[in-house]
Amino acid sequence: MNIIYILGIALALSMDAFAVSVIKGVTAKSIKFRQAFVIAFSFGSFQAIMPIIGWSIGPLFKGYIENISHWIAFILLAIVGGKMIYESIFGKKDNQQEKKPGITTLLTLSIATSIDALAVGLTFSLIGINIFLPAAIIGFVTFFVCFMGVHIGDRLGYMFEKKLGIAGGIVLILIGLRILISGIVWAA
Repeated sequence: MNIIYILGIALALSMDAFAVSVIKGVTAKSIKFRQAFVIAFSFGSFQAIMPIIGWSIGPLFKGYIENISHWIAFILLAIVGGKMIYESIFGKKDNQQEKKPGITTLLTLSIATSIDALAVGLTFSLIGINIFLPAAIIGFVTFFVCFMGVHIGDRLGYMFEKKLGIAGGIVLILIGLRILISGIVWAA
């Protein structure tokens, strides 16, 4: 998998965390560099760790599903992408009253926005991609996107939140579709 696909996946995975970061920026009275850094670091760290966890448990299932892994990759990415699109359109907003996220809230949000990264790691395991470089890129991209998101939210509000979640979901579905088509072509 080349760097362009990895960056696409990283951007798609970071959209949920970006949306939450923007909301955190909107709800803060005045955001400081340290707050933005802590929020971005938390989201980026979980986005980097969760694919490694998913990739690590993948070999437990590989022998059973090796011949259909491209279908499984497509289904997982389509589900995650569809979930992102659905939640962007119909999901609940983050608590607008919260001014500064506590550590428990921040960790909960970090885990919740990185569950899809776990599925991506599992998918990478099934199609035989080493996870460490992609995980580092996913974590770095998420950190950067979230750091910017907090500042954007602080200045511009959350006008674009839904559109970014939809775009991230579409990217994941398209990547899953590419994996499916490649798997079918190689199997033929």
